[in-house]
Amino acid sequence: MDRINNTTVVDSWGEGFERADSKIATTMEELGLPVLRLAIAVVFVWFGALKLLGVSPAGELVAETVYWVPPELFVPVLGVWEVAIGLCLLYRPLLRLGILLLFLQMPGTFLPLVILPEVTFETFPHALTVEGQYIVKNLVIIGAALVVGGTVRDD
Repeated sequence: MDRINNTTVVDSWGEGFERADSKIATTMEELGLPVLRLAIAVVFVWFGALKLLGVSPAGELVAETVYWVPPELFVPVLGVWEVAIGLCLLYRPLLRLGILLLFLQMPGTFLPLVILPEVTFETFPHALTVEGQYIVKNLVIIGAALVVGGTVRDD
């Protein structure tokens, strides 16, 4: 008799786990894309605004990387570009434009790895500095943008 009760309890617990797991997965599916879009938008608006205000910790790295353009011109223009990306990601009709601007900008974010390896690597090619880590994290942004970009045809 105990055996039957134990089996019933385990079966009941398993069904409860399945229901909870299904509910959690469904909620994550519903929230995932909107939160991902919002998160990328916040990063771009925030980082761009810091460049516009002249207080970005990446401003010097940008200026050293694109040394052929005056930093007082290039850094604020990049800031406007980044804010535009973020705002486009927030407004669904401009999503395609935001993704385009993002993918046009991303290759440039990796330039310091080539142009300034002494700034981005402690030991080439595996030990990144904080600046190098800041750059490599853009791989996650690229992956997230691919996911968000894959929704542009959804209505």
